[in-house]
Amino acid sequence: MSVLAHTSNPLLNPDRNPLLRFAMKKTFYAQFCAGENAVEVRQTIASLKHIGFSGVILGYAREVVLSSDQTADLASCGQGAAAEECIRNEITPWATGTLETVRLASPGDYVALKFTGAGRQALYCLSQRLPPSAALASAIDSICDLAASRGVRLLFDAEQHAVQAGIDDWTLEYMQRYNRQEAVIYGTYQAYLKSAPATLSQHLAIAAREGFTLGVKLVRGAYLGSDPRHLIHDTKADTDAAYDGITEALLRRSWKFPVLRPTGDDAPFPKTSLVLASHNRESVLKARAILEAVEGAPEVAFAQLQGMADEVSCELISSPKSDSGKDGIAPEEKPLANSHLRAYKYLWTERDARRVVEAAEGRLWIGMIGRATGLWL
Repeated sequence: MSVLAHTSNPLLNPDRNPLLRFAMKKTFYAQFCAGENAVEVRQTIASLKHIGFSGVILGYAREVVLSSDQTADLASCGQGAAAEECIRNEITPWATGTLETVRLASPGDYVALKFTGAGRQALYCLSQRLPPSAALASAIDSICDLAASRGVRLLFDAEQHAVQAGIDDWTLEYMQRYNRQEAVIYGTYQAYLKSAPATLSQHLAIAAREGFTLGVKLVRGAYLGSDPRHLIHDTKADTDAAYDGITEALLRRSWKFPVLRPTGDDAPFPKTSLVLASHNRESVLKARAILEAVEGAPEVAFAQLQGMADEVSCELISSPKSDSGKDGIAPEEKPLANSHLRAYKYLWTERDARRVVEAAEGRLWIGMIGRATGLWL
């Protein structure tokens, strides 16, 4: 894929070689992508809805490629001509793309965003744990306002360790503003980090004290190759235990290991909304078992990438409906017995799948959000 992404040979360029394009379209893209254009994406959405998925998750992730000089002098991006260039070439395109993605989403859908896609000002502010610059704050505010007005939820992506503390700061700030009732903003917590339980515990305590809903997207982790190794659990078994332990604490709404109440804090367990992003069938089954046993569980969704762990996704949506319409209401019109449970599929568009490999200007991935058609507690 790297050769195809960076080749100058027209025979190896799928945009210039129709035979290669056809082959990739029927193999790689068919496996992982929603489509090449809006029409194909909508067709994919319709077909997935037909088998039990009932919405979409959209993610716009713009990547800014910086020169070595730009990387070495991030501080200059906040002043004079450099600041204007950052706003024009980095912040504005990122905001425009993200806003377009939110507009494409329907009420109940989700949109994920990556702050560093906004460029140098974002990188500098995050790395220094500063508030976003005025231009960036205005862009984020407009995205959050639009999402809230449309009933769309925002998943703030986790990123590399060097900027993650800043991302956590921003995420909590926007949660306090937008999550006063239902969750609009979600933070991403990486269970492979040894610090994840303590970080989540602190955020839960803050949410309880400040009276907002904590949106939690739980993943195992995505930066094993770049984050400092000592920050990450020593074994996969340790990561699995952390993921499952955090999941259980959240589902039971209980301060239990490894999610412990911060020392000296007597705040109750706050309201949460949870997205379990996992390809691990055992983790999904454990979560379902807990949900069968508890009352008053938080809103929960499950997520897997398209083309990966499809058997897990299909298992989640294949349970028979709890009622066949015997009370005179058609099954498709009845409220779901457990409507707080949903299943998601992430897909990429064909063009953006190439951008993932190329690490070019930006990429748009799209995921399918589904809702169980029966009992999969």
